Amino acid sequence: MGPGNRPLDLDWLEDFLTLAETGNFSRAAEVRAIAQPALSRHIRSLEEWVGVDLVDRTAHPVELTAAGKKFQPLIQGALSALEAARIKARAAQDLASASLRFASTHSLSILFFPKWLGLLETRLRLGPIQTMTDNSHACEDLMVQRRVQFLLSYGHSDVLGKLDEGQYPMVKLGDDVLLPVTAADAFGDSLFKLDGPGVLPILEYSEASGLGRVMRAKLKHLFVEGAASASLSNVSVIFTAHNAFLLKSMALAGRGIAWLPQSLIKDELASGALQLAGLSKWHLPIEIRLYRQSSEMTPAAEHLWQIVSGQA
Repeated sequence: MGPGNRPLDLDWLEDFLTLAETGNFSRAAEVRAIAQPALSRHIRSLEEWVGVDLVDRTAHPVELTAAGKKFQPLIQGALSALEAARIKARAAQDLASASLRFASTHSLSILFFPKWLGLLETRLRLGPIQTMTDNSHACEDLMVQRRVQFLLSYGHSDVLGKLDEGQYPMVKLGDDVLLPVTAADAFGDSLFKLDGPGVLPILEYSEASGLGRVMRAKLKHLFVEGAASASLSNVSVIFTAHNAFLLKSMALAGRGIAWLPQSLIKDELASGALQLAGLSKWHLPIEIRLYRQSSEMTPAAEHLWQIVSGQA
């Protein structure tokens, strides 16, 4: 906006630059493909917007005033910057339309996502890929806000998350199991045992964790005071985090019992660094899931979903 809160028409700027180049109102109007009176009105409107005369109309050919000469290169730069911004914005939109945008929980972004993408590339040219990694609740929010097209997360058929309640389409990509594990003692046995004596230090998932949501629903007798008779009276939650990798580190350090995806700890189980802390009744099967947006997505995203849902 200019003096008096008047709007600026970009055509006036183009008319001014053309007049400055040609030095003639008639020729400038011809180049701009408008009538000469219209071009004259535009130049006068621009001068009123700036607040000073930009053109010396007494000179032949037309010359710019001192103000006009100062104004000209600045306007050329501004228009060039606007055009560059337009081009970059369109390029960004084209890239976003062609790209695939995923949200993934921390564990799956490392344990599953890279290999899964490698398998997809044998069937589909993926193009640009954007990923956002966070806890389960934050990833669900990214889907609800439509900032991503897909969400890769753990789930359980008996435990509804935000996307299940919202009836987002989902396919199961694989299976895993949460195992209660603890560090080994000096004799290579479990440092803590769920059916053993003494206080049991538990390393728990936070409220933001999807695995925590599943555990609290399926193993509530372990964590809820005054629950069924199968609950343990000697449980003490000593550490909480939403990241399975952090809970794994705490378990390896001998700090307590953590329920960790088997895919995350297979090497530690094989080496004996981690030991099972409970029998199969404490094991919790989980699913590896891919959710998609309910509404229509870009062709690249729809093609991926078509292949994935068919393979699943």
